[in-house]
Amino acid sequence: MILVNVMQPGVALELPLPDTHATLGLEKSKMTLQNFMVHVFPDSLIRAMAENEILQIVVFSLFFGVATAAIGEKGEPVVKLMDSVAHIMLKLTGYVMNFAPFAVFAAVAAITAKLGADILFTYAKFIAQFYTGLIILWLILCFAGFLVIGKRVFPLIKSLVEPILMAFSTASSEAAYPRTMEQLEKFGCDNRIVSFVLPLGYSFNLDGSMMYMTFASLFIAQAYGIHLDFGQQMSMLLVLMVTSKGVAGVPRASLVVIAGTLAMFDIPEAGLFLLPGIDHFTDMGRSATNVIGNAMATTVVSKWEGKLAAPATEK
Repeated sequence: MILVNVMQPGVALELPLPDTHATLGLEKSKMTLQNFMVHVFPDSLIRAMAENEILQIVVFSLFFGVATAAIGEKGEPVVKLMDSVAHIMLKLTGYVMNFAPFAVFAAVAAITAKLGADILFTYAKFIAQFYTGLIILWLILCFAGFLVIGKRVFPLIKSLVEPILMAFSTASSEAAYPRTMEQLEKFGCDNRIVSFVLPLGYSFNLDGSMMYMTFASLFIAQAYGIHLDFGQQMSMLLVLMVTSKGVAGVPRASLVVIAGTLAMFDIPEAGLFLLPGIDHFTDMGRSATNVIGNAMATTVVSKWEGKLAAPATEK
């Protein structure tokens, strides 16, 4: 949030507000720190779904999941049903994503034709600034790991090169999950800790995705000349921190969360079409960041629990 306010990658676009949003101002936004806690609880699940209130859907899902787990065996059919529905939806999303290259081409062509070739410079600036933020985050993660495991952080990063490159090339942190688990166990992390912390992190510790969603949301607000004060930006940050939990670790999944967040803050959802042309390039970096963050967290927990052994020797 600090970086995007300092660098301001979207200011140069100066896009006009669509007619449907022309009279809306962020001063009238419903999402403020004062009523944030009230807003997170849905009056109706169906209404929350119909109005695309992702935050409320996530909160309801958490309560529903806890209650389902509490009833034990009686809840197993529901769990299996939800798991099947989740796989079906991911498969359906996969079909849609197969046509994503055509949409990306159309989006870039349309925005370039409308705003001129200068938009390509803005995209290049956005990507460069975003990766600058990721590099800073990587350094912070490595330093935090160094404080706990000392100089072993360097061989840890070396052992993670392959899963990091896999996540970077596929733009999916999930694709690198098996290799990451294998490398952590070879590094000396306890199998039980790896099996618990790593999948938990893949649902709740997607720091790369969180950084991108914050960067992209404020980028779109800047592109339309919409001013967000500190309180509104903090509200957006809190919304993204909650709604990003459990986001699928597959390409373009973050766009769904961004779309819901824009609607909450009266930012034109048409701004989302600024992102598909560069989303894949940023997705590569944030997927690699997710691998680094989760691997570092797993190693640190292993150290805290006294379960960090010497690296396994190659046979």
